[in-house]
Amino acid sequence: MIKKNFFSLLILILLINKQAKSDSMLDMGKDIFLNKASCSTCHTLKDAGSEGQIGPNLNDIRPEKITVINAVTNGIGVMPAYEGELSKDEIEAVSHYVSTVSQQ
Repeated sequence: MIKKNFFSLLILILLINKQAKSDSMLDMGKDIFLNKASCSTCHTLKDAGSEGQIGPNLNDIRPEKITVINAVTNGIGVMPAYEGELSKDEIEAVSHYVSTVSQQ
């Protein structure tokens, strides 16, 4: 009984920790989207309150995280590459944010 309770508590702690980390990554990604990379200038994304008309509407295309990582890192079409301007962690965060909130 004690082992079962211990493992249940451990799983709960791990889930809470993962959620907290995820929330901080979403917050960082949203900040990058709105400010540092100014993605909101070109892209529409409901969660960010942006209505850009140059790039694709991210709510409509609902890109997977790997797609966003590739586009942000290497650029695509008129979108510039952000490799060198954003760190890998920042690219990961903004990609996580876009792929998560566009799926909702």
